[in-house]
Amino acid sequence: MNRNLFDYLIITFKGLAMGAADVVPGVSGGTIAFISGIYEELINSINNVNFGLIKTFRKEGLKAAWKQLNGNFLVALLLGIGISILSLAKLIKSLLNSEPILLWSFFFGLVIASIIFIGKQIEKWDWKAILGFALAAGVAYYITTLPRGTESVEATWFLFVAGALAICAMILPGISGAFILVLLGAYEPVLSAINNRDIKLIAIFAAGAIIGLLLFSKLLKWLFSNYKNLTFAILTGFILGSLNKIWPWKVITGTRIDSHGEEVNVYGKSILPNTFENLGHGESKLLFAIGLMVAGFLTIFIMEKLATGKDKKDV
Repeated sequence: MNRNLFDYLIITFKGLAMGAADVVPGVSGGTIAFISGIYEELINSINNVNFGLIKTFRKEGLKAAWKQLNGNFLVALLLGIGISILSLAKLIKSLLNSEPILLWSFFFGLVIASIIFIGKQIEKWDWKAILGFALAAGVAYYITTLPRGTESVEATWFLFVAGALAICAMILPGISGAFILVLLGAYEPVLSAINNRDIKLIAIFAAGAIIGLLLFSKLLKWLFSNYKNLTFAILTGFILGSLNKIWPWKVITGTRIDSHGEEVNVYGKSILPNTFENLGHGESKLLFAIGLMVAGFLTIFIMEKLATGKDKKDV
């Protein structure tokens, strides 16, 4: 695929969106990759990291190996993800504490649109697709109802496993890697390791993430190659089931201390906006919330149209 500098700039912007999504427990960077039209290329590029790549490097040199890796694509995407995580993580965490309803409303609209987009990829609703969709939605919903972990486990083996599981979730549309870390009780330890620049713990977590990514991407590639329709149905179900996690109006069940020593809210079950106000949790901000849901929905719609238009030009 021939790409110019502008094309790679667009990929970097998509990486920015993926990074922003990945730092929020409940939103998947994989979903952003999917609706922006780069999901399958991302999975295929990750799968290019194998012993064959080393063989190509030895026989044909760096240029051939870089082309086989699809290195320009990966560098542009990872650059965007890295910039986003480093620059937006603090802002998003601040908004989660100060304006949680409005922020979750935007992401709720974004995910609703992604359900429609991915659902359109299902070519045939046979019994396998319906069953896969229903089971995936049920599993995803159940995951969103699980209690938080203790966030105190820092054993090296546990962080390795947590890294492997989290990275799998991050590239799987509908399930958030950050949310998986929260459920496992590893979210705060990982943040603390990053803030304290604990190279040892970061390296262990990263090693688990790399191994998990390489193994899980092979499974995803195999599924897309052999059971594409069923895979789309399952992914759509996962995203639908995860909506409960990002519903804007939730009961505040208590507080906890984050990695910076600050007190933040802990949210429980989802409730209706009017119930939110009646229970004394503050203003529902319904009109602003609806507006941001529409904005989130239109963001995905615009990204889809841009991706579709680009595909037509490339034909």
